[in-house]
Amino acid sequence: MQAPTMDPAEEPPSMLWGLDPIFSAFARLYVRDILQMTESTQVPGIYFYNSHPIYKVDVLGTVVYQREREDFFCYGVDDGTGVINCLCWKNDVFKEEENPSKSGGNPSDGAQGGFNPVTELKKLRQAQQIRCRLEIGDLLRVRGPVKTSRQQREIMASTFYKVNDPLMAVQIAWMMEVPQLYRQCYDRPFQLQPKATGESAVSSLGKATNIIKDFFKQKSVSRFRPYDVQDLLQPLILRLPQTASADQEPVAGPSACQQLRQLLKEALKILQDEGIVYRKVKSQDELYHVTAQDKDLVIAVKDIIKEDCKREKYAEKGCHILHILSAVRQRYSLNVSRAALELVLKSLESSSDVVSTSDSHYTVF
Repeated sequence: MQAPTMDPAEEPPSMLWGLDPIFSAFARLYVRDILQMTESTQVPGIYFYNSHPIYKVDVLGTVVYQREREDFFCYGVDDGTGVINCLCWKNDVFKEEENPSKSGGNPSDGAQGGFNPVTELKKLRQAQQIRCRLEIGDLLRVRGPVKTSRQQREIMASTFYKVNDPLMAVQIAWMMEVPQLYRQCYDRPFQLQPKATGESAVSSLGKATNIIKDFFKQKSVSRFRPYDVQDLLQPLILRLPQTASADQEPVAGPSACQQLRQLLKEALKILQDEGIVYRKVKSQDELYHVTAQDKDLVIAVKDIIKEDCKREKYAEKGCHILHILSAVRQRYSLNVSRAALELVLKSLESSSDVVSTSDSHYTVF
């Protein structure tokens, strides 16, 4: 069954999606509504519920089936309205579980009653393994973007864990909170304010992203911080009048500096969604990497495809893009998006370093 798509005439412009606060949040929707959401015609991977643009959700439900693969777990989550497949990627903890010798420590180190960091760290890892490995009947909370794979909706988990809820306190709180969110947010159509729908709002954001893109090309920028490009957007900001007439009250509103920071924030968000930039490490130091100029990322992707295609499993058809994405996140950076990876693969394919054997599989010559 093919996923329904939204009528382009009814779909708000993608430049304005960031004005809807639900777009930046993990939407706590019922599984039934996640499965029935219409997909955007402008940007694949974006869905609409009652005209609200949504791409990441927050679900709490019971595991009704589970499968384990080399790189991920597959959990079927039932919240009482439907069942959705959740793809939960493994992390380094499970690799260490398969190679216990690497995380070893001498058990006698803490025999004298002192604090043993190695032993305590091992206990924490074991606790994390227990919370991530679920069985049928366990309560699972999962957050992540919604994807359509083989014409089936699923959640690509960015966070997931087992919920210990013997008294059902968490489930009761969830069942009381979600209907309120529907009444107050989700069931109210997304309506833009007249000022926000004006041509200037769209054109300013579009001009901002184009200015930053041109800066990347002209200067061959590989890394930057927001303050490096903030001044480039200054001409797009209209300063508020400093005085008001005698018969008018001063109108409260954001200052020019606040407008500039907000415009820059929205422009960087669009560039991240498109995969043009990404943050290798999320920290207080907001350092962004330009995907096309990040030679280390290109080399990492190329090496992963080259190495894994030697394995019998991938020798004939090549590596699936999701396998490459998982390997890149494990070996290089957890914050590489699929959009960024697709740009790197396109660059490698144009330079004949890799070749696509299908829409989603890649191999080397």
